[in-house]
Amino acid sequence: MAARLDPLPLEQLPALPALRLAVVGHVEVVTFLALESLPRAGLVQTARACLDLPGGAGAVAAVQLARLTGVPVRFHTALGRDAVGERAAQVLSELGLDLQVAWRDAPTRRGVSLGDRSGERSIVVIGERLSPRADDPLPWHELARCDGVFATAADVAALRQARAARVLTATPRLPLPVLQEAGVALDALIGSGLDPAERVPPGALRPAPVLRIATAGAQGGMAEPLGAFAAPPRARPVVDSYGAGDCFAAGVTAGLAAGWSAHQAISLGCHCGSACLDGLGPYAGQLRRGAGGWSQEPLG
Repeated sequence: MAARLDPLPLEQLPALPALRLAVVGHVEVVTFLALESLPRAGLVQTARACLDLPGGAGAVAAVQLARLTGVPVRFHTALGRDAVGERAAQVLSELGLDLQVAWRDAPTRRGVSLGDRSGERSIVVIGERLSPRADDPLPWHELARCDGVFATAADVAALRQARAARVLTATPRLPLPVLQEAGVALDALIGSGLDPAERVPPGALRPAPVLRIATAGAQGGMAEPLGAFAAPPRARPVVDSYGAGDCFAAGVTAGLAAGWSAHQAISLGCHCGSACLDGLGPYAGQLRRGAGGWSQEPLG
């Protein structure tokens, strides 16, 4: 059996060039609760910590991309025209996003993420996922100027618009019929190998993605055609696993958009995913590239 690839150390990765990156995707405003253990019937417990943040794969990946590049990242999304949506837009703008919002006369989707002492979490979502559509009055034509786009929620026509970017990556959380009908060539399909909802059968997409990546948490994951890869060693216990996969996808997208090899791009993704594990919620530990090199957001 072939050995798993180890992620390259951060200091061995090239510097990221100036990149124009974007995300097409969704938002859900999440209440994060840090608990001693995940709930069981009849148990009453007090949360050790609580915070509310806009989350969802689109938002988390977009913020991670902004922190990797040091420049605002365009985010095409949809939000409900309510107080929750307006507050989410404000927070995401403060987190470094160039927000392009299709406002809906519908409630903004919410969620609750329950995390235990091991960092494992269980997520409950509330309401419909709001996705941007090609007929929304958003600057879709500007995606053609992007070096890389990551898609987490879109209709068929919007996904085809995103394909105008030099590099297009996507999550299997896009409904399979959308991926199939769009018929676009993905540079990478990036999802969780542990989540049945993110599994796409071999041969289901035509053309086939150039790179298929299925992550497996602390076990690393599998990349086709590269092979199995390991996760970076950790010196600290996991605080919260929410958003780690989305940060991984952002790192891979940035690396591919920079013209790196698949091994280099996956290595950056691994380090982004690992850094996310260090804080409650998806943003407290995200990896950042600055003038002084790689660093993390202040841990929370």
